[in-house]
Amino acid sequence: MSASDKATEPRWLLLIHQIPPKPDYLRVKIGRRLQRVGAVAVKNSVYVLPDTPQAYEDFQWIRTEIVSGGGDASICRADFVDGLTGDQLRHTFRSARNADYAEITTAARELHASVRHRDARLSNAGAEDDLARLRKRLTSIAAIDFFVAPERAMAEEALAIAESAVRPPPVTAEPRGRAARSEYHGRTWVTRADVFVDRMASAWLIRRFIDPGARFKFVTDEHYGAGKGEVRFDMFEAEFTHEGDRCTFETLLDRFALSGPPLRQLAEVVHDIDVKDGKFAREDAAGIERVLAGIVATQPNDSARLERGYQLFDELDALFSV
Repeated sequence: MSASDKATEPRWLLLIHQIPPKPDYLRVKIGRRLQRVGAVAVKNSVYVLPDTPQAYEDFQWIRTEIVSGGGDASICRADFVDGLTGDQLRHTFRSARNADYAEITTAARELHASVRHRDARLSNAGAEDDLARLRKRLTSIAAIDFFVAPERAMAEEALAIAESAVRPPPVTAEPRGRAARSEYHGRTWVTRADVFVDRMASAWLIRRFIDPGARFKFVTDEHYGAGKGEVRFDMFEAEFTHEGDRCTFETLLDRFALSGPPLRQLAEVVHDIDVKDGKFAREDAAGIERVLAGIVATQPNDSARLERGYQLFDELDALFSV
């Protein structure tokens, strides 16, 4: 057991069940439910998850389904599982997720090959649909990858390669270079009035990571020219706006060389809501969009929307940092 594993040695939740032989579909249904929540079998009819509030809730719902179907089930907590060490259990979870990631890798490589060879059976719309399904599947698997299975990186790489074939990057006249944060302190950042997701998220990114003293100005003239000390974003011919298939939030990340898993996840959410191309197939995007729509509905003033948006994106940043 590594030092990091010792420091984070989890407790375990066990679901022990007996399912009646009839109806046949009940056993299949329960098996699929256990698979979806990431549980692994350690003995006949004994399934285990790391002890978390979400895992306990998942097992409670599954137990209810079993009992409703005429079976019997119980949930218990344990510091260890008889006959298995913590390392062995972690290996079991990682192996299960590695198998899931391997399926995604294989499917992504097949999709890439089909697109490269211009498979007549695969329309562009069909390739987009396949890519979106794989993205959604990857997000679902990552959510139950409790112990960081090593095959995830390979699946992500294969999916990125497939995506580059399905959605070749647009040709731009002249790619813009990096921007130095030190040159953008104390600026007035100008954008279109009636802000929503991309402008709200970009304003948060600017204030938190680029220009802590940023002031924001909202205009209705889409051809507004920047005045002294002003920088435009997410508007026509702005210094920072959509580039290729990237939204403004993604452009700011790239131009200012901002990185890290939380910001990358936020960028995926903002992209899926703003661009609406399903590129990242983020399942949480729809819920976050509804929250942002609620802010817009209750805050007609753009400055007030940004203030509420700061709080929301701070919370999402913290959530994605866990």
